[in-house]
Amino acid sequence: MKKLLLFFFLLSCYQVEKVQAQLFGGQLKSSSSSYPPGTVHCNPQNRTAVVEVTNPTTGKTWMDRNLGAERVAASSTDALAFGDLYQWGRGADGHQCRNSGARNGPSSLNQPGHDDFLLIQLGSATDDWRNPQNNLLWQGVGGVNNPCPEGFRVPTETEFRLERLTWASNTSAGAFNSVLKLPLAGFREQTGAISLVAEGSSYGFIWSSTVSTGTTSNRAEAFAYYPDRAYENPYARARGYSVRCIKN
Repeated sequence: MKKLLLFFFLLSCYQVEKVQAQLFGGQLKSSSSSYPPGTVHCNPQNRTAVVEVTNPTTGKTWMDRNLGAERVAASSTDALAFGDLYQWGRGADGHQCRNSGARNGPSSLNQPGHDDFLLIQLGSATDDWRNPQNNLLWQGVGGVNNPCPEGFRVPTETEFRLERLTWASNTSAGAFNSVLKLPLAGFREQTGAISLVAEGSSYGFIWSSTVSTGTTSNRAEAFAYYPDRAYENPYARARGYSVRCIKN
């Protein structure tokens, strides 16, 4: 009897998420994709489910929640949907957990060999947790430290921009009301402090796999959104931002 009740509870949860996706124009289906070997799950009892949602306009399929999130966002401020905060290019080694430890960086290794967030002084030469920098850590499904489940990868800046152009508004409200249901998950400064507010507003930041060029070539492109606007911009790779995976 208990097993039967559990089955119907899980089925009802799936149906709720399915309706949410359909309401916002998406097509949702579950996936059996597995995470990379050695992945540290910040909440092992409630690992991030791999559920696909497709934007009918772009045709792109994404995970319906951030890496580390326990569920699809029920609101822009749904803490259970915030997920983890990754330094650009690092794998899921535990540093992304919001309660992870911290130690001074940088590291000369692609995999530092510990689960601490690497602290980098503001205004350092590269503002990167790795020295020398490596631009190939998150490039494609075969990226050295791709944190996404099998068949998924960190999206490019262009893929995020095309997604943003399908929204009803170029704001955090548009981000939440989109197929992706993006929450205002905050960020972790390269000095280690976690904040849900930047420049006086609730913020959401999501990394892309794209490295910046020109005078900001030491940075990486991220997608930022808050109540007034949303845009792509170069940021210090030592910062901790959300990751939303796209299907390859």
